[in-house]
Amino acid sequence: MPAKKRKGSEAFSPEESRQHSASSQLTSRSLPDLRQPHPNARQTEDFGIVLRDFYPPEISNARCHAYNEGVLERPIEALQRAYKETTEQCQDIQPGKAVVHWFKQDLRLQDNRSLHRAYNFARDHNIPLICLYIFSPEDLTAHLCSPPRVDLILRTLATLKSGLSKKDIPLYMESIKRRKRIPSRIVELCKTWGASHLFANIEYEVDELRREAKLTRLCATQGIIFDSEDDACVVAPGELSTQQGKQYAVYTPWYRSWVAYLKQHPENLELVDAPAVNAGDARKHFKDLFDSAVPIAPNQMKLSEAEQERFKKMYPEGEQEATRRLREFLSEKGKQYHSKRDFMSSQFTSVLSPYFSCGALSARTAPFIEAMKLCGLVITDDSSSMNKCFKPEFTDLEWEYDSTQFDAWCEGKTGFPIVDAAMRQLKHCAWMHNRTRMIVSSFLSKDLLIDWRRGEQFFMLHLIDGDFASNHGGWGFGSSTGVDPQPYFRIFNPLRQSERFDPDGDYIRHWVPELRDVEGSAIHDPYGRGAEEIAEKNGYPRPIVNHTESRERALEKYKKAAHGS
Repeated sequence: MPAKKRKGSEAFSPEESRQHSASSQLTSRSLPDLRQPHPNARQTEDFGIVLRDFYPPEISNARCHAYNEGVLERPIEALQRAYKETTEQCQDIQPGKAVVHWFKQDLRLQDNRSLHRAYNFARDHNIPLICLYIFSPEDLTAHLCSPPRVDLILRTLATLKSGLSKKDIPLYMESIKRRKRIPSRIVELCKTWGASHLFANIEYEVDELRREAKLTRLCATQGIIFDSEDDACVVAPGELSTQQGKQYAVYTPWYRSWVAYLKQHPENLELVDAPAVNAGDARKHFKDLFDSAVPIAPNQMKLSEAEQERFKKMYPEGEQEATRRLREFLSEKGKQYHSKRDFMSSQFTSVLSPYFSCGALSARTAPFIEAMKLCGLVITDDSSSMNKCFKPEFTDLEWEYDSTQFDAWCEGKTGFPIVDAAMRQLKHCAWMHNRTRMIVSSFLSKDLLIDWRRGEQFFMLHLIDGDFASNHGGWGFGSSTGVDPQPYFRIFNPLRQSERFDPDGDYIRHWVPELRDVEGSAIHDPYGRGAEEIAEKNGYPRPIVNHTESRERALEKYKKAAHGS
């Protein structure tokens, strides 16, 4: 859906450019060029790809290269600089009357590094630990958070509050209307509680690193130390680089480097304990905080009662349930995972992604790492860029914005059974099998030549496990625009994928009831294999494109973009 216009696709404002100026090596003559948005920026706004209520226009390819080449300061570098420049300012700060841990996407007690450090600090100084959660409807909108995911987060908060309360640790939750107010409000709360130490795990995406840098500096001016931990990834972003000092673009050499790093740093895999009983007397000094209520979902993100019941049954909340599911998977389905993970009709995947995305499971969960070798699920590096592909040249690809075809894809009415089954599963379950995620992303970006970022956004608005890095990376792979993607000339044939990974058509029949009476191989292509009468009678649409023709068209356009001609 198109976003409201904040302003047009003019050059970046002085404020938007100023944040990079400290480390910029640009001359005053070259800076204005990099401040200009991408030539297609207006188009990305018109189709709601860039939400201008919250973000600047799509950056140019030249600006992308400036970040990659170290000419412009990246957000992680801005945060590191904030740490360095406030060290002296904070060195004499003494413990206050309380310690605060700020929960974000780490809603668990076990193996939570920041929470562990905050608890130990509070215990060592015999002062209470207070936990904090900020609920920001604007953040949910800006981050394209789906209603099912909001529901899971709120349910998880309720179990987290209960678990903390049993340890005499309060969880104070507050809704903040304006997301820009979050840093100043956190400082206000720390001052109110007499806390001079604030702990949190670093949130790398979507756009939180600059906010963390701002909060680091703001805290320092108010006599507060903001102590943040690398917790989300097994190896912190930025730790691994090529021999040339650049980030990896191919998976295999990166993975070798990752394994070698862990052999040298086994402490990265060590788990930390959950907090024990709170020190001090929190129930006496901070009694009211224990009565803090779990926030309510914004009206536009509320589920119906039937949806609430359905998703609660599918995805029960809390780290105990997540751990139970993990153990069950490892003892049963995990033994056949490698041989059957790509087949849709039988559930041999873990479906643990919703719990990783809200932080109910940590990336270092030892049994999972040992059994699954992580399978690319929880090992990440700093290779994501919001509204931009890793290979900027493909931003120039001549995408098509056919609303009718996009709607058919969204509703599961493309006439390609495997695609339609997957999209209908997404709408009902807020989840989709990894194999079908690849199939539908390839279909949208190559068969339909629709801007992959529209699909990426649609996924985020519907997935219960909507994680920016994972979703962005998946769409980068499927559309051949991301890190270590499939080559652009490798285009999934929906029919072949369907025959290979749903050979009996059970998955299709389950999600596409119009085709339940179709027998044999015709289930994969009813109009091309003699089941036209059944399909037509039940209202199943004909294919909206010819795959062979679409493939040739995609090859031509991708080649043109890749070679700049």
